[in-house]
Amino acid sequence: MSTTATPKLMTAEEFLALPEDGVERWLIRGELREKRDTDMTRRNKPHSITEARLATRLGAWLATQPEPRGEVVCGEAGFILRRDPNTTAGVDVAVITAAQADQATDTTMIEGPPILIAEVLSPHDTQEEVADRVNEYLACGTPVVWVVSTYFRTVTVHRSGAAPVALDARDTLTGDPELPGFSCPVADLFR
Repeated sequence: MSTTATPKLMTAEEFLALPEDGVERWLIRGELREKRDTDMTRRNKPHSITEARLATRLGAWLATQPEPRGEVVCGEAGFILRRDPNTTAGVDVAVITAAQADQATDTTMIEGPPILIAEVLSPHDTQEEVADRVNEYLACGTPVVWVVSTYFRTVTVHRSGAAPVALDARDTLTGDPELPGFSCPVADLFR
């Protein structure tokens, strides 16, 4: 009888101890994944501007919400989305709860899934990679994921158990029920 060794699953702490060497890494259900493309961490101008506009809009909405309120984080904000096995992610824009904001420090990743993850597509993203990330975010408990395409000027809204909803410049992006009262014309993200 032949036996195959089960690979040891990595913890978030082991993942965080890896060197900063220009390799983009993710921890998905305890398995280390790497992409060794030196250009992949560089974002183009439309990506950066759209990320900033979305974070600004979300921040303005959040300021109207009652205390205690969470935070808007952006710029590859680090999350430990799930434990046992561990899944980590760096996301473009997210809205976190007040409890998550209180427990996060300067040296840790944010623990748990955020209320919202918004991924602004980069030129190197493949459909398969984006679909895998969206599915993993939803499986880890993130209620809503927005995929923003600067090329097509669209936002696709993903929720667990529901068909994706594609919005274009004629539509309004709303946050209900997760972000009650949030509203933004899609065109405003790309002007």
